[in-house]
Amino acid sequence: MLVLLPPSEGKAAGGKGAPLDTGALSLPGLTAAREEVLAELVELCAADETKAREVLGLSEGLKGEVAKNAGLRTAGARPAGEIYTGVLYDALGLASLDAAARRRARRSLLVFSGLWGAVGIGDRIPSYRCSMGVKLPGLGALGAYWRAPMAEVLPAASGDGLVLDLRSAAYATAWKPKGEVAGRTATVRVLQSRTVAGVEKRTVVSHFNKATKGRLVRDLLTSGRAPDGPAELVEALRELGYAVEAQAPEKRGKAWAVDVIVTEL
Repeated sequence: MLVLLPPSEGKAAGGKGAPLDTGALSLPGLTAAREEVLAELVELCAADETKAREVLGLSEGLKGEVAKNAGLRTAGARPAGEIYTGVLYDALGLASLDAAARRRARRSLLVFSGLWGAVGIGDRIPSYRCSMGVKLPGLGALGAYWRAPMAEVLPAASGDGLVLDLRSAAYATAWKPKGEVAGRTATVRVLQSRTVAGVEKRTVVSHFNKATKGRLVRDLLTSGRAPDGPAELVEALRELGYAVEAQAPEKRGKAWAVDVIVTEL
């Protein structure tokens, strides 16, 4: 099972140990592309704070993020699972997993990133600020930039089992599973169900969406379940107590659509 996660916008502070080594990150086929994005981001942030804030979409109050980016090559690094924070990662609770579940997490979780393309949760990275929606002056929109490198690397990295896609729309632009891989991919969304004047209404609510996705991944990891494909995922989630609706693709080469229905956190 390969689980595709979005990053968090906010991140924990970097470490005090060894700095980044891009050659040591997972998916080494992305190393050259990572170096290219890293070089442009560092140069931009070191040269012109005002322009960097504009490109990165940062307010005056977040200008410290520019300085942080400028020092990425020498900053201390920590495992990505400790760098990414926020609602999804709080619910996932990587630090509190038992040893077996942590091993499963290291094997199966892949976090997408505007800067790194995608990293494993054990990969050591510095804290940074660069979303997939950023358009760097020399490279353009990062979502589009990453498509070719990802298409070269991720089909093989997906193995032959389930691909559980929990990414937000911005990060899904960097890689769309195709062909045989798409057929074993489940794209999950979380819908909040409410009854208004006797009529059920379902909406996507950010907090419910992120928290439920984090809890869902945690439950799969702690239960030891590793579904072979989307149909087995639906069965596993129902056994774990989730209300799930699924739609198999009408055409080959398309992903399954899986809805998790929640009424409360």
